[in-house]
Amino acid sequence: MSNTFRYSAVVCCLLLTAITGFFLLPIEVPIQSTMSTRNEIDLVEYRKRGEYLARAGNCISCHTVENGKPMAGGLPFETPFGTLYSTNITPDPETGIGTWSEQDFFNSLRQGVRPDGQHLYPVFPFTAFTKLTNSDITSLFAYLRTIEPVRQSAPENELRFPYNLRMLIGLWKNLYFEAGEFQADPDQSDIWNQGAYLVEALAHCGTCHSPRNRLGAIQPEFTMSGGEYLDQVPDGHYRLWSAPNLTGSDRGLGLWSPSHLREYLKTSRNAFLESFGPMNEVILNGTSHLTSDDIDLMVIYLKSLPAIETELTVRPDPQVIGRGRTVYNLHCGTCHLPTGEGDPEMAPRLNQGSLVVQSASPASMINVILYGPQLSNHSLDSQWRESMGEFQYLLDDEEVAAAATYVRNSWDNSAGLVTPEQVARQR
Repeated sequence: MSNTFRYSAVVCCLLLTAITGFFLLPIEVPIQSTMSTRNEIDLVEYRKRGEYLARAGNCISCHTVENGKPMAGGLPFETPFGTLYSTNITPDPETGIGTWSEQDFFNSLRQGVRPDGQHLYPVFPFTAFTKLTNSDITSLFAYLRTIEPVRQSAPENELRFPYNLRMLIGLWKNLYFEAGEFQADPDQSDIWNQGAYLVEALAHCGTCHSPRNRLGAIQPEFTMSGGEYLDQVPDGHYRLWSAPNLTGSDRGLGLWSPSHLREYLKTSRNAFLESFGPMNEVILNGTSHLTSDDIDLMVIYLKSLPAIETELTVRPDPQVIGRGRTVYNLHCGTCHLPTGEGDPEMAPRLNQGSLVVQSASPASMINVILYGPQLSNHSLDSQWRESMGEFQYLLDDEEVAAAATYVRNSWDNSAGLVTPEQVARQR
């Protein structure tokens, strides 16, 4: 087959896909009520509820750049398809959502489309927000109309061809997206369903904690079993991070009791560890602001998820384990202890307590070893005497891989091999 023929075939396929995407534009579903029909007392309640929902959904973390104005957008999201930038969701009429109607806002969350009818990219988690109730969407809109308007345009997205063609998202939606409000499971309790709504829709936990296919869609049969995404490490570069398994797996949330999970979501720490990296913003800007009752609902739902066991990588040979033990004892054992149980005053437990250690992907664990844990800036007293330092200049790729492999496969842990090539990609 000639190169010319291949090129023509690719172009024809893209054109056909583009035309198909155009005709797959979502049908607008009118929202039943509008802001103008509500009295001032209703609006106050909606705005109050909306502020709470914005916290729970962690809107500020994705729509605010470092040291920038809240909700003014411009935060870069690195993906395998290129870089996208979050939008300005302040009520500025020129660069924000100041001219949006309630129907426009409803369509963006429920259908994943802009006011001009073009598709939104799913880096904006409309795949989760579509499940929000009409009332909660209205509340969010009412609150966002009250925040300070900021005139700031987001940079243009930097996506590779053909991913820069928005019309292709229509086909993607037809394959992977089902619009619609959260539907309660009649076989479960009201409490369970409330927790499911918070986790699946509002907090959109599955967005990071689920594996995706090559087109960026969540693999439904493995929802909440752990995922990977790109985010910054302490030196500002973007590297792969792994989000751990949130099902009842022995390498996931099966390791924690309900009280451990409750403490972590509310305070960013528990008896096993303290949050670090991208999870800091999720807790400090999001779940820490939830009521204790809502945290309890999330815990009830998450702890009910049946275990999804991910396949282990190649088992390490004794030579790698032996070298890893040597590196661990020299650089890690003083604080984490030779038993992996951790000194209560020095370092967290690594034996059957850290979901990051047990994660199918070692990306986050490698990042911690190379760059340090980047702990959250909360108001709590320090849990340990000193924060862990970085080892990127002290240990080479083989040493980091051996130490990580040793920790992931010693004591009661069983999480598979870490290779020097995986470490090299994280540097």
